[in-house]
Amino acid sequence: MIKALAYAAGLMTATAAVAETPVLTVYAGDYVVSEWGPGPKIEELFEARCDCDLQFKPGDILPRVLLEGKRTEADIVFGLNTDVTKKARESGLFAAHGQDTSALTLPLEWRDDVFLPFNYGHTAFIYNEEKIANVPASFDALLDSDEDLKLVIQDPRSSISGLALVLWVHAVYGDQAEAAWAKLAPKILTVTKGWSESYGLFTDGEADMVLSYTTSPAYHIIAEGDRTKKAAIFPEGHYFMVELVAKTATTDQPELADQFLEFVLTEDFQSMIATGNWSIPAALPRDGWPDGFKELNLPEKVLFYSEDEAAALREEAIEAWRRALSQ
Repeated sequence: MIKALAYAAGLMTATAAVAETPVLTVYAGDYVVSEWGPGPKIEELFEARCDCDLQFKPGDILPRVLLEGKRTEADIVFGLNTDVTKKARESGLFAAHGQDTSALTLPLEWRDDVFLPFNYGHTAFIYNEEKIANVPASFDALLDSDEDLKLVIQDPRSSISGLALVLWVHAVYGDQAEAAWAKLAPKILTVTKGWSESYGLFTDGEADMVLSYTTSPAYHIIAEGDRTKKAAIFPEGHYFMVELVAKTATTDQPELADQFLEFVLTEDFQSMIATGNWSIPAALPRDGWPDGFKELNLPEKVLFYSEDEAAALREEAIEAWRRALSQ
């Protein structure tokens, strides 16, 4: 009887301790929480600081938050980008981040008191230098290249990188974007729903070039010791993409949420995210990047649309792409 009471008391104490551990709920894309994504390391690093339980909830984050509204369980949303933040901001579901952003090392000035950058990259076409002899030296050269060149891209209606591509084409060609797509269309082997399928076709040798990011070769350099994969750098410029983290206005863990936002700007997080997410850290000088990142070819000219511009151009850019590829 005494042993049973002691056991019950111990169980109640342990249960109370678990109940008292605060939980920070983070909505993030599936890629973040996968075994090869940055989620497991983020969880490990932050929990070592916070004396809390960080729980990732994967999925299509913005539609989920908008659907749940003020009932959302999310304390933090991780992985938005400026092509969709206008809708997020206008929902009123996000609060000011309150962080000092003076340490940011982005290639442009960042002034946003709600959405906080944690890494960035640029859209680019990746090729294998052992498989393609005449690499297009410009976007114009890509459009004018031989029709035997096979490209794989992503659908802008379902893919963030695909949306970035149509905005990139619009930034370069303006009202001639549809004509540019008409020239590019014969070279497009297929359009995939997402990035992973496209990149798999490229690495399997099915395509000569794939729409990806300027940082993609870093993976091959660091993880595989392979320096044959390169980004084609165009003088017309490359579309800049930044990934963002934000705190929900309805969080019941505001102090933990603020602690997480502060964490993403620390050297621990920034040093990890380069190889954790294969992107350029948003608050780490170039001399702090991993060696493979220091080898990357990066564009001198950066193209960027604000969230208002991206929202205004989105449908027009997608429609120009759709019309040209449906002919």
